Amino acid sequence: MLSVGLTGGIGAGKSEVSRLLASYGAVVVDSDKIAREVVEPGTPGLAAVVAEFGPGVLTPEGALDRPALGAIVFADPGRLAALNAIVHPLVRERSAQLEAAAGPDAVLVHDVPLLAENGLAPLYDLVIVVDASTETRLDRLVGLRGMTPDEARARMAAQATREARLAIADVVIENDGSRGELEARVRGVWAGLLERVGG
Repeated sequence: MLSVGLTGGIGAGKSEVSRLLASYGAVVVDSDKIAREVVEPGTPGLAAVVAEFGPGVLTPEGALDRPALGAIVFADPGRLAALNAIVHPLVRERSAQLEAAAGPDAVLVHDVPLLAENGLAPLYDLVIVVDASTETRLDRLVGLRGMTPDEARARMAAQATREARLAIADVVIENDGSRGELEARVRGVWAGLLERVGG
């Protein structure tokens, strides 16, 4: 089994690379997706978040109100750390279950947004960083996700610097160009991963 860490700053295109790798046959463990699952209604994770942040982070239906929670944690590093202390152990536990279920010849891709921030690079055989310029990322967050420029810059500033991510990369996938260019780069990387797991 080859264990790969996949990361990239918000707006760089990591999720698209993750989807492409999954379509080629990688077993993807998506930390963002798992982080949503562990705070679904009725979970101990959601109960812990409400205990920490109060009932104001719930929708009228009893689900997590992500914008309300985001407004709290992205403005205050201490509150963000408190949220991470609840969610991250739950995500690690679920990831371990998925990893145990993958076959011995699998290319296991851990899609981890905060890989650099949390010093997780040593956990993987290889780290792939999806990279795009600050300008490209800002354009995507404003144009595709509907953020204001200030919101986008705040989200970017809450993450590791581009330099910090590139410093831990074994493979860098540049994503400032077209979808076709990205697909070609990811196909090339996938071929290299298969060689490693085969060898």
